[in-house]
Amino acid sequence: MELTIEKVLEDYFNSWNEGFIRKNGDGIRWFMSKEFTGYWGHSGLEKPQEYGYDYDLDAVLMNEGNAHKSFSILSVTERRNGEELIVLGRETNTINGQAFPAQCLFIWRKEETGWKLLREYIELEK
Repeated sequence: MELTIEKVLEDYFNSWNEGFIRKNGDGIRWFMSKEFTGYWGHSGLEKPQEYGYDYDLDAVLMNEGNAHKSFSILSVTERRNGEELIVLGRETNTINGQAFPAQCLFIWRKEETGWKLLREYIELEK
């Protein structure tokens, strides 16, 4: 039985929260397509930072301290006959008690092993 995108996102963000505890990104990377590309930006950057499948997730997790991620879906749009989903939403990353909300766009693609994150665009609100 195929998982809904809501369940996939729940599991994906749970893997981030487990990663914050264990300081290990293997569970997060399992959700990523080998062709993954991400973009992360905020108001202080001229251009967003780009990163790929092999970026150092463990270093990110080690740097975050006491952290927790949550996500609220705003919309889901199918494309390529349902083989890809565009998910818009709001992520909140709480680090050491301080919230960092961001607007997000995720592209999920149906691959042999299930839904995989192909691209993400994360823009901090501040």
